Amino acid sequence: MRYQKVFVNALAYALPDEVVSTRALEEALQPVYSALRIPSGQLEALTGIRERRWWPEGFRVSDGALMAARKAMHSLDLPASSIDTLVYAGVCRDQHEPATACRVASELNLGDHAVLFDLSNACLGVLNGMIEVANRIELGQASIGMVVSCESSRDINLDTLRRLTQQPDLQDLKDNLATFTGGSGAVAVVLSRYPDLGQAHRLLGGSIRNEHRYHDLCRWGLRRVREHLMEQYLITDAIQVMKHGVALGLKTWQAFLEELQWRPEQIARVISHQVGSAHRRTVLASLGLHESKDFASFPNLGNIGTVSLPLTAALAEEQGFLQAGDQVAWLGIGSGLNCMMLGLEW
Repeated sequence: MRYQKVFVNALAYALPDEVVSTRALEEALQPVYSALRIPSGQLEALTGIRERRWWPEGFRVSDGALMAARKAMHSLDLPASSIDTLVYAGVCRDQHEPATACRVASELNLGDHAVLFDLSNACLGVLNGMIEVANRIELGQASIGMVVSCESSRDINLDTLRRLTQQPDLQDLKDNLATFTGGSGAVAVVLSRYPDLGQAHRLLGGSIRNEHRYHDLCRWGLRRVREHLMEQYLITDAIQVMKHGVALGLKTWQAFLEELQWRPEQIARVISHQVGSAHRRTVLASLGLHESKDFASFPNLGNIGTVSLPLTAALAEEQGFLQAGDQVAWLGIGSGLNCMMLGLEW
């Protein structure tokens, strides 16, 4: 896919105030470690994640999306009436129906002409949302669109801790190690056909590949534990996700370079989905990219799902890691397995 008329005009984010260290999670897991005779300290050693953020108890994810959206709009002095499309792309939503995008639009006072919908595709949600907006802009169906997302890891972490401490089980612990890497945050991305709106970065295009036969490797949902009682669960086969995800990433990378007619040495910077140290090291090595080209946020923020990649790009821009004229590759991957890589001219 290629684009001629699409620009990323703003990247904005919001982060919770509450910082939760990996050490604190390890202390909470100590009864489980003792029962299973496992030494503590494994989580940070395996992932490189020192801390993450949690929203307050009872926090509505639409409120986080609104925080980021208002920042993005303020940075551009953008009136609500100018937004043609609003996509909420988080895994976490206020409820099944109506779309969380509807409350966000209502609080922002968007016009009645705006297209509003939720989109869900694991950690690729925001990137998929960007493509939906970009397609509308390219086809002349929209001029300005915004993709918002907010993820919250508090409840799934506390539910998993409670279950494991009540009934320590080695397989359950293995299945949920990735759960404890999760963080919380919100992001908003504004796209338009206007090259003079804000710090416009041209969206050039990208490539998508999937390995849907591995859809069972990472699953987050609800299950019935007894009559009238449901619980959240998140099960991840981290080893197999990395193995098959890296292979899918390499396939997508090759298609991406061919689609944009880029050579690896032309790419100044990459922003990859934030999972952990081992994942980052393995993925970059398989693509032949030096770690110095990549900006990492996972040590202090963990894996924030759909929010991770665009929030990391916003931080990288704030800190001067991304410079005008850079050819930048966004490397996204999500359970399913799905992979998307986007090329931008910064």
